[in-house]
Parts: sequence; C-alpha cells; structure tokens
Amino acid sequence: MTDFSQLTVETVPAYVAQRPALARRIRSTGELDVVEVGDGNLNLVFIVRDAEGGSLVLKQSLPHVRTDPSWPMTRERSAREALVLKTHEGADARHVPALYDVDGDDYVLAIENLDDHVVWRTELNEGRPHGYAAGEIGRYVARTAFHTSIFGLDPLEQKKLAAAAINPELCEITEDLVFTEPYIEHAHNAVLRGNEADVAALRADRRLLTEIGIAKYRFMTSAQSLIHGDLHTGSVFVREASGTPGAGAAAATGTSVRAFDSEFGFFGPTGFDLGILWANLVIAAARARALGEADRTQHILSLPAELWNAFEAESRALWPARRDPRVFGDEVLEALLTEFREDAAVYAGAEAIRRIVGFAKATDIETLEPGLREGAARAVLRAGRALIVERRGLTSVEALSSETAAIFDETINPAEL
Repeated sequence: MTDFSQLTVETVPAYVAQRPALARRIRSTGELDVVEVGDGNLNLVFIVRDAEGGSLVLKQSLPHVRTDPSWPMTRERSAREALVLKTHEGADARHVPALYDVDGDDYVLAIENLDDHVVWRTELNEGRPHGYAAGEIGRYVARTAFHTSIFGLDPLEQKKLAAAAINPELCEITEDLVFTEPYIEHAHNAVLRGNEADVAALRADRRLLTEIGIAKYRFMTSAQSLIHGDLHTGSVFVREASGTPGAGAAAATGTSVRAFDSEFGFFGPTGFDLGILWANLVIAAARARALGEADRTQHILSLPAELWNAFEAESRALWPARRDPRVFGDEVLEALLTEFREDAAVYAGAEAIRRIVGFAKATDIETLEPGLREGAARAVLRAGRALIVERRGLTSVEALSSETAAIFDETINPAEL
C-alpha cells in the first residue's frame, strides 16, 4: 500500500487485505465491520469483524497526543509495545492479549479482540470490583518479572532485550507526570479550589519530596525487569465467568484478566507495576467511601494485599528455577521481596498524588460531584503521602491499607446511603 499513513474506518478493509499475517485471522474478501473505539490519549483503535465471526483489533500510533495535536509523540512506541507484548506473552500468555501482526512502516499492531471483556476501572466506577483480578495481576507481574530478569534469562540475552526495549520518550513522560509536575507549578496541574491547600502542603513537605526524588532516581536507573509501565485499572480487562461449564463455548466463558496498552514498557523497577495498580485501587476505594459504600470500600482496600500476596507467592514458586543459584540464595529473594514491596508502596503513593494533581486524572474521582470530590481527592493525597513516608515503618501491605482506611475515615464525609 503506497503513501498510506493514518487509518480510518473507510481504509481499514483495504489495509487488512494487504497484510498476509491477518489472512488466517479474518476474511478480508467480504464486507468487514469496522468501528473506531479509541478513547485514550495516544492511539487510534479499531475493532474489525468479518461476517463469519472472525475479529481483531488494530492499534495505530499517532505522531502526537490524540487529545492534544500540539504535543508531539514518537510513533516508535508501537514497536516497543510489540516487544513488551510479545515478551510478556511468552512469559504469561494467559494475562495479555495475543499479538497477531506488527507493521513497522505504518505503526500498526494487530492484536486479539477482547470486547467480551470490560475495562476494570469502568467496572470499579460502576460498583463491580471484580476482586479476583488483583491476584491474577499479581501473578502476571511475578511471571513477567522473573522471566525477563537475570534470574529467568541468560544474562547476555537479558542485556540484549533491555537494549531493545529502551523507551526514552515515554519514560520521560512518566518521569515528568508522576515524579515532577505535581510538585511544581505546571500547566498540566489542576485541582478544585478546596484542594489547593492540600497540594501546597505536599509541596512544602521536605520529607516527602526527598522520597519522591529518590523514587524518581530509582525509576530512571533500576533496570530489574521488563515492566508494563502503565498498569493502572484502565489498562486491565476483566471478564467474569458465566454460563454452565460443559455447555459449549457459546454458553460458558471462564474468568479472564488481561493487561493491555503496554507501550510505556521498559526495563525498570519491578515494584513500579505493582505500585501503579495499588494506587488506582486506593483511588477506587476513595470513590466508594465518598459514595457512602462502606463494605465496598473495605473490599477494594483489601485488594492491594491480594495483589501483593499473589505476586509474592508466585515469585517464591518461580525462585527454584533461577538460572544461577550459586550466590543468589534464598536470603537474596527475601531481601528482594522487601525491596519490591517498599518500591511498590512509594510508587503507589506517587501515582495516587499525580492522579489527583496532574495530567490524566482518574475518572473514579473526577466523575464525583464537587462536594464529594474535594474530600475524596484530599483523602487520596493524604493516603499517597502515607504510602510514601510510612512504608518502612508499616512493613506489610495490610498495615498500609489499614492506614489508608483510617485516613479515609478521618477525611471523607460520605454521601448518605
């Protein structure tokens, strides 16, 4: 196809027809149903279906932020996402969409259509927690971390993979949005007037700022494993089990959890993925608390521990298969698990704060009416700070979540039940 750049609903059928790798996935000789469904900040996303039930998703990188054409963005991120997705599929195919095709000329990925799943954040906002997903993602992070680390890969191959996965432009976005902009005056920042004093207090907190600086340094320099890089509840698909087992595919589907949109992936600190998801669960719980749903708040606040416990258990199960046990003894694993947990907490705090103050806010809070939003935002900011500065004194995820719950009780005036 000549002189082709940006896909449209009208041009997708012709595009699919000229990609041999897609021929066994979808029939391009008949009429195709094409719908553009992208609602994120960066990409075009098309669901493509044929008349016989075949389907796939095309994801094309734009040369700018989708919601702001004046903000340029490297299109090479599609190649990096493909590398992360392919590598993670090899480590844990159960928890990522299948990758069908990579078009390096037009920056298009063809991936499995998961429209029988729903976005976890959307479900949390609607009061459906899907608590089973936390443990599934914990196992996903453990498997992908182990199998892309020096423990699961030949060191030479691991270094080659790290070099191929370098992602400087998108890492810089995270470095700025998560670790810098919330703590300075910046055009990306905005809060309700009632929360301005809360933000000012954080910016004046030298203990907090020191921890954020160290966390940013570790994010920029710690190449432990090939991480997803943006593993929030909006990057996870969930599907409840339904139907009657044994009644056929049309009647029964199994529980499924898939992590998607891994274009921010790179070799970074393993605890970062855990922390990003942890923060967004805190945000979801703050929404529930603001709406006066005490039982659901408690349930959601139990999920960071489910996430961590599944990660820890899977990491321990994988440890005997490490490539070089000569000096990497069991004591090393214990030290690493402590490091991962503390990293997860500090990154959770940083993510929680930036989702309130900075760019790409969380709909969990933003869709609350202002009277409820102010208190929920204040609680998330305070909980974020506590995760950062108290993580060494409170040495379990359960204890940190109990502290979060106490902060919510003190801070949020919930709606009447």
